[in-house]
Amino acid sequence: MTAQIDSLEGALTHIRELLESSQERFLLGIVGKPGSGKSTFTKSLVNGLKSPDVAHINMDGYHMSNEILLMLDRRERKGAPDTFDVGDFAQLLTTVREAKEAVFFPLFDRSIEASIPDGASVPAQARLIIIEGNYLLHDEGGWEVIAPLLDQCWFLDIDEWMRQSRLISRHIRYGKSPEAAREWALGSDETNAALIERGRSRADYIVTV
Repeated sequence: MTAQIDSLEGALTHIRELLESSQERFLLGIVGKPGSGKSTFTKSLVNGLKSPDVAHINMDGYHMSNEILLMLDRRERKGAPDTFDVGDFAQLLTTVREAKEAVFFPLFDRSIEASIPDGASVPAQARLIIIEGNYLLHDEGGWEVIAPLLDQCWFLDIDEWMRQSRLISRHIRYGKSPEAAREWALGSDETNAALIERGRSRADYIVTV
């Protein structure tokens, strides 16, 4: 049965125990539906731990480019599982597991809807790597290799109305009209949310904060 974490302090306590129990590098996944607050939660963990031993990877850097999505006729579904380069993402996690030096990876910039090559890195000394993404527990289309590369994966759960409201506001903030934002959030994003929900039972912890 999937265990529960119901506060940020509880999450931080759990992570501190992980760091104290082993000197080995630990890969922790944070998964959730669009608009669930993964980035905010992950930043709160990193800030709360205040340790050079902690690094953060965002899966969004592995979005395929808009040019490739247009060529594949997937641009209107950007954010779906098959609009990411899951092979390169899996290779990153495999490399990070054993690397003794800094590992660079692409960073997604929402303001330009594109990834910046080598935009971020995992420092050589990092022992806890927090990996944030929608499809870490997805089990189709190549994503099934991702969960086995993680030591634990947590599913971030929030009220659905709040999640959808946040998502619509985010789309508006990055340039969509209110009507287009609502259509995307309740259309394409909800299709993706249903896929992500299927992975809930495979998470090690359900987190509500």
